[in-house]
Amino acid sequence: MSAIITDQFRILSAENFLSSVGSTSNGYYSFVGLTNSTDYKTDWENNPLSPIDSFDNYNDVWDTIIGLKKINSDDVRQVVRRINWQSGTTYDMYRHDISRNNLSKPSNKTSLYESNFYVMNSDYRVYICLHNGTDPENPNGRPSLDEPTFTDLEPKAAGVSGDGYIWKYLYTIKPSDIIKFESLDYMPTPKDWITSTENSSIRDNANPEVSGQIKIITITSRGNGLSNSLVTYTNVPIIGDGSGAEATIIIGNDGTVESINVTKGGQNYTYGIVDLNSAGISGTTLPTFDVIIPPPGGHGKNVYTELGAKSVLIYSRIENDNLNPDFITGNKIARIGIIKNPTSFNSSTILTESKVSNTYAIKLGGEFSSAIFPANSRITQSISGVGTAVGRVVSYDNRTGVLKYWQDRSNVGFQTGTSSLNFTPEFGYNLLSFSSSGGTINGSINNLPIDTSFSGVTTSINMITYNLGQNFINGISNPEVKKYSGEMIYIDNRPSITRSLNQKEDIKVILQF
Repeated sequence: MSAIITDQFRILSAENFLSSVGSTSNGYYSFVGLTNSTDYKTDWENNPLSPIDSFDNYNDVWDTIIGLKKINSDDVRQVVRRINWQSGTTYDMYRHDISRNNLSKPSNKTSLYESNFYVMNSDYRVYICLHNGTDPENPNGRPSLDEPTFTDLEPKAAGVSGDGYIWKYLYTIKPSDIIKFESLDYMPTPKDWITSTENSSIRDNANPEVSGQIKIITITSRGNGLSNSLVTYTNVPIIGDGSGAEATIIIGNDGTVESINVTKGGQNYTYGIVDLNSAGISGTTLPTFDVIIPPPGGHGKNVYTELGAKSVLIYSRIENDNLNPDFITGNKIARIGIIKNPTSFNSSTILTESKVSNTYAIKLGGEFSSAIFPANSRITQSISGVGTAVGRVVSYDNRTGVLKYWQDRSNVGFQTGTSSLNFTPEFGYNLLSFSSSGGTINGSINNLPIDTSFSGVTTSINMITYNLGQNFINGISNPEVKKYSGEMIYIDNRPSITRSLNQKEDIKVILQF
């Protein structure tokens, strides 16, 4: 028994993912985190740790997340391989019958979507190659010499070089989509192609009511002894399971086929042949042709199935915001990812906020403006009758006295993937929470008390109001998201970068279905 998962299923999966992101019942978030990557792997910067696909690793990833940003429907797009038009390159042509038994020419690919049958020009216009100049003398096609630049609805040649190429204009990539969804390897397809009025003229020109309309016929053999003079045969029928298609054939003085052109596309063809007998064409050796069947609905009806849009690009921009500083500066990040349906802190309600923090925070009192709490250093607090709380510094803002930190299993001796220890951890096995009723916060350089009198999300210092991004109660703030909630669907470990106040990061994630 043999079976395949088809490319059409993968395209459908990509479309369903976009629908899921756009649904109001879901919440997709990108995240950044892992400030101490070299603690996980000493040579992380040159050789980041490969992500592990396990529930245990998901929990560890959650512990090191700094902040999350919501992904909206305008932040996702189906994408296809980027193929730039270049003069002198021989491109594949659209064929309905490319397979492992009939490889594309000249790229020798086993499927249409892996072949180079479309291009993006220098003005970000996308074209299908309907004919690449293939003929009996050039069975693999010819180099393309004329860059397609037109936006006509009907297919045509791009210039006057006679390179034999016929192009079909599909769409122009918008500047806003170039910024978000262009990459070195991928280019975006338009949003809502099937329903958008912006694309209606191209969709309508595909004429889906008469699906199977013939556009291209290629010559595979010119024949011999067909005539002793220049002869033109018109209204030559194309027979098959469709109807109405006709072609014009020109026989040259040498008794071979000089050219064939479709004059009527007909309708409803899934296969066809040129009916030479009814046209009265005879000779020593009859010519042979390939009738190219367009995609369902015609060229331009559905660019996702026509181009093979089975990948999705997710875009997220991480930037600094004084009004909601959920993404820290002054420390490194070495991990990005995507989570579906995380929930609010201590809640089962799916997040809806545009940005949230996943760090714990403490508002320090005393001489906080001159204090130093180095990034990734350890902090502790003695809690009478309970034990010692321990955390790792994510960032410290000496303007506001806000110290952000995380707590993970490494703070009590556990390592990722380790379920038991052969020694007694320094602070015991339990990971205790920092408390407003506990002692001072002890760092590697300074020890300061918690400002237990402070509650709220803003603080005013020297007549300047600062938004802290998190709500504090008696000097303590919890994360804004419930840890370990939702579904971890993407993890990417990468060489670390240090975030600063004057920079932003564009995150582009490719999901292949």
